[in-house]
Parts: sequence; C-alpha cells; structure tokens
Amino acid sequence: MEIGLIGLGKMGGNMRERLRRAGHTVVGFDRNPDVSDADSLEAMVEALPAPKVVWVMVPSGDPTHATILALKDLLGEGDVVVDGGNSRWTDDQLHGDLLAEKGIGFVDCGVSGGVWGLENGYALMAGGAPEDIKTLQPAFDALKPEGEYGWVHAGRVGAGHFSKMVHNGIEYALMQSYAEGWELLEKVDLVDNVTEVLRSWREGTVIRSWLLDLLVAALDEDEGLAQIRGYADDSGEGRWTVEAAIENAVAVPAISASLFARFVSRQDDSPAMRAVAAMRNQFGGHATRTSAPPGGDVSAD
Repeated sequence: MEIGLIGLGKMGGNMRERLRRAGHTVVGFDRNPDVSDADSLEAMVEALPAPKVVWVMVPSGDPTHATILALKDLLGEGDVVVDGGNSRWTDDQLHGDLLAEKGIGFVDCGVSGGVWGLENGYALMAGGAPEDIKTLQPAFDALKPEGEYGWVHAGRVGAGHFSKMVHNGIEYALMQSYAEGWELLEKVDLVDNVTEVLRSWREGTVIRSWLLDLLVAALDEDEGLAQIRGYADDSGEGRWTVEAAIENAVAVPAISASLFARFVSRQDDSPAMRAVAAMRNQFGGHATRTSAPPGGDVSAD
C-alpha cells in the first residue's frame, strides 16, 4: 500500500522504515527537512494515490489537533486519517466528527514498542469503523511483531487510545514495583549481588518481563544507577488513567500510587515529607534534620 506519514521522530522514523521493509511505499513529512520525503504537507498529500491514507505521529494535544484540521482541508471523501500518537481518547471523537464532515475516515491507534519497534514490531490497538480498519490492515500487519498477535481492533473510535492509556497506566505500576524491589535489595546489607538476583528472575519466574530485562540492562551499564538522577516525568497517560478510573468508580490503587511517586521524585526536599517529619517529631520526638520544636510529647528540655 501507499501511505503518508506525518512526524518522523524516534517512533515515526522507525515505523516508516519497518513499513518500507515490508514492501510498502511511504511518503513521510516532518518539519525537519533532513528526514522529510516531501517539502510540505500539501506535497505529501499530493504524492499519494486516492483513496489517500495518512498516518499522524506527532505530539498529542494542540500539534495533533492542528494537523487534523490541516488534513481536513487537504483530503476528501473516502480518504482515511490515523492518529497513532498518544492522544487522549476523549479527543478522538472530536477529530472523527471533524473529518466525517467531509467523508474522511478516522482511526485512533495506540502504538507501543518504543525505540525497539523497528526490529521487534509494535503492539497496535486500533479504534474505528470496520471498513477503515480493513483499509489499514496491510500497514497493521507490517508494523506488528511476528506471530499471531500484535494488533487488535479494540472497538469504535476512541477505543484504541483508551486501551493504550490503560496499558501505560499498568506500565507505571510495573516499573514502580520493580524499582521499589531493587531499592529494598540494595538497602539491606545482605544480598551480595543485586543485579544477578534480578537477572535470575528473568527466566522461570512469574514476574519475568521485558521491563525487568530493561532494568537489568540498565544496571549492567551503570551499576547502582549512579549516573541517573532520581527524577521521573509522566507522559500524561498515567494521569488520564487515574481520572478515567475516578469517573467510572474503578479502584486503581497501584497505578495511582505509581503516578504519585513520580510527583514525589521531582522534589529534592518534599514539603509534604517535611510536614510528616514535623508531626512525627511533635507526637513522638522522632529525629528530624533540625532541632525538635516544643509541643506534643516532646519536652522543651
């Protein structure tokens, strides 16, 4: 098939290459002319045969919305747009409705695979009408990993990004669990080789996973992770997962805790922890980094 691809960063660039390796023709457009196949969005669309298929891989929010609006003006009835970025699922219906005004199909597709996707393939979760999904089947088959599984028609428009959002929320909790376990192993003066313990978990245990493989690889490169600052950002999908859980009265304590742990990581001196330390000092005289204030169970002398 012939497909246009907007956004040729770490994910989009590798997806273009994987599609080409499968024999598909890809016309890519990026604001960086060094990696772009077309010198404008209009030129990229013009190079595609009808019905045109355009896959969008740009940052979520305003960049995606602006791209969808531009494509609405450039495409026509029977064409299909795929949003493969990490858009919020609530934006998908809006974009689908905008494009439907001109008879343009819309598919939202959660894509997982990161920088390893070029060689290993991508997990794809797509939402949209069956006829639009059928149009994209060749691309899905090329991008997914080898084997029976790897992509799914998750449901109507919005289902793809909602599924990817929950996937990322679970990823938050898994990473936090591995990180806490590693810290505890390192903290107790008992285990001689923590990295080798983690390595032993990679085969035959119920907690083996690709994330564990990646943690061991990181420890092999930097024992003790001394070169990495203890700061973890969040992409937004962890927040969206927690918000969706609240809206639907679904308890997600592990995912919520992992999200909040990332917030704590951004504070060198957490105000909340200072307040906790002060209260512990007040009621029990527990040590703080400053002298104990009078009050509670702590005497002035």
